Amino acid sequence: MTAIPAPKKKPKASAGWIVTFADLMSLLLTFFILLLSFSKMDLHKYELMAKSLASAFGVSFIQGQGNVGGEVIFADQPPQSDPLDNQEILEQEFEEAFEEPEEVEMLDDAPQPQEAKQLDPNIERLTESLVDQLEEEILSNALSVTYDADKVVVRFSEATTFPSGSEELKDEMFPILEKIEQVLAACDGDIIVSGYTDDLPVNSSRFRSNWDLSAARAVSVVHQLIFNNKLDVNRVSAAGRAETNPLAPNDTPENRAKNRRVEISVFDPLCESQDFVF
Repeated sequence: MTAIPAPKKKPKASAGWIVTFADLMSLLLTFFILLLSFSKMDLHKYELMAKSLASAFGVSFIQGQGNVGGEVIFADQPPQSDPLDNQEILEQEFEEAFEEPEEVEMLDDAPQPQEAKQLDPNIERLTESLVDQLEEEILSNALSVTYDADKVVVRFSEATTFPSGSEELKDEMFPILEKIEQVLAACDGDIIVSGYTDDLPVNSSRFRSNWDLSAARAVSVVHQLIFNNKLDVNRVSAAGRAETNPLAPNDTPENRAKNRRVEISVFDPLCESQDFVF
């Protein structure tokens, strides 16, 4: 007789899928926690939504804490109030919370930047003529020619104009002032000759103060400008400024030398043509 083989035992079912499923759930949980950590919750909107949901589910009162991390408690016994008023307030607050911000109104007429003031062509014309005539003196630093929107200024240093403590013009000043006189005669405009000193007191019995000295030097320049009668005397005036309006602080010998000067200022010049013939 042939022996009947014993039946094989069925292998027990493996539970390995549970490990895979658990891993998947863990990954999903981690993913949603990560999304939640990136999100920013608006507590006010959340409370309004909770109120709306509570009203929809038949719970008419919610007691909550306003700080972040607080809890929302649904109470069965709300305080006595008109349910219609509460419903209207909830709806209004809900609409305001989700209302789109108003658009910024753009101004039609935006303020325009102010245009720079245009320089008077007469000032440019007079400046160019003085620079042309006094080119040699400018290069030797005997004087300088500057201008702004109102005037043209010829500035002399004391070393060029006067001996120390004196109002007598140096010899080299006479041809320079003659050139300036010829240029100014071709243009109209008020001419002011201003004398300046440093802040040291005058050491001379002839002048009482720096005001006397600066005024005397300005008058000396005026006398020479009108000497040839080419300029209308009504256009010219002299002013003594003493130590006022210094170009540099009077704290070093070099700065004091800069402040001892004479300036010829021509205000609002009016020149007939650009070509000056002498």
